[in-house]
Amino acid sequence: MGVSPGSAAEVKRSRLPRPAGIGVNSGLSLLPWLLMGMGAFSNIIQGKTPNPLVGGAGLLIFNSLYISVVFRAFHKGAREAASTRWSLVAMGAVTCGLALAYGGSWLAFFPLLGLAVGAVLRGRTLGLTVLGLCAVAGAIGVYRDGWGAVGVVYGTFLSGMVTAAILALSETVRELRDTRQELARTAVERERLRFSRDLHDLLGHTLSVIVVKSEAARRLAPRDIDAALAQVADIESVGRQALVEIREAVTGYREASLAGELDRARGVLTAAGIEPVVRQWGPPLPPQTAALLGWVVRESVTNVIRHGSSATRCEIEVRGSAERVRLVITDDGGGVGSTPPGSGLTGLAERLAVAGGTLVGGPAPGRGGFRVTAELPVDQDAYETAGETGYETAGETVGETAGETAGEGEDR
Repeated sequence: MGVSPGSAAEVKRSRLPRPAGIGVNSGLSLLPWLLMGMGAFSNIIQGKTPNPLVGGAGLLIFNSLYISVVFRAFHKGAREAASTRWSLVAMGAVTCGLALAYGGSWLAFFPLLGLAVGAVLRGRTLGLTVLGLCAVAGAIGVYRDGWGAVGVVYGTFLSGMVTAAILALSETVRELRDTRQELARTAVERERLRFSRDLHDLLGHTLSVIVVKSEAARRLAPRDIDAALAQVADIESVGRQALVEIREAVTGYREASLAGELDRARGVLTAAGIEPVVRQWGPPLPPQTAALLGWVVRESVTNVIRHGSSATRCEIEVRGSAERVRLVITDDGGGVGSTPPGSGLTGLAERLAVAGGTLVGGPAPGRGGFRVTAELPVDQDAYETAGETGYETAGETVGETAGETAGEGEDR
């Protein structure tokens, strides 16, 4: 079949670019803002700063803390670490000390501090911190340089809030991209599971039918060649139908039909020498519900033929109402050993669970053999105009009303 859907998706996924904005490359995007400190650096070089060693050490410490913080800001774990928050506190202390000592160009470190705060903090903490930082920047600016330095408050507020908004948007985009990739992986796994279940259900049943009919043809060949040829023709028909069903399973359009599976069960059980008894009560079922029950009939009948070597009778009952439908399949074979647990019933139980139903298999109480019980909710709208129907068959179809069959079908 060439490349499977899963492998194709994995190849495509491996070619997707890695999310930008994580680690060193993202931190580099905020480094150019350090040029705002060039005025203070120029003052130190030109000797305009008192105690230039103190000023130079403060500048070096601030730049080191800034670089450390902005590189941590793009990694969630590092950003939320206590060491990062303490680095912000240290930056605040250095900024306030330098601004109080020198004023002028040194006030430009407040917007840089606001940028670092916006890169690290989120939510209410961000708002309160930026407002507090603006108040401190305004007070120190007015104290050192008069009301002309109030502009530093605007720069601090803008750098903090805009940086936080841009980075939050970037994080949201990355999360959406990661979610999309995770959804794609989930879809691939879901498709793999669907295909494996369908393949098991389709091939398991079909191969069992082919084996039964092949044995029948072998037994009939010595004494009734025409009957043997009829069995061979059935084998050919089953094989062709299996090819169609496998193609449908590959493309995702295969759905079992309850009515079709009941008819098929009669024929297969009869060919295996097992008497089929089919009873059905209630209005027509919605297509999706009928399809799920069709899969249960197919798998259960396949198990009866495979494992119930001593079975002579198989009863299938479908009882529906406006709220729920119940399917019970019982054989009189060897009990628990007749249908050992396997991936078929397990997969069906998972399918029914998704639809809000249940599937239980175990020994038939008080009579030996094995019983599979499936229950599903049904859509109320599907019954608004539907009429009650009921019938019972034992090899041949016999039409009856629901009232006539209800009493006979109780607690069989």
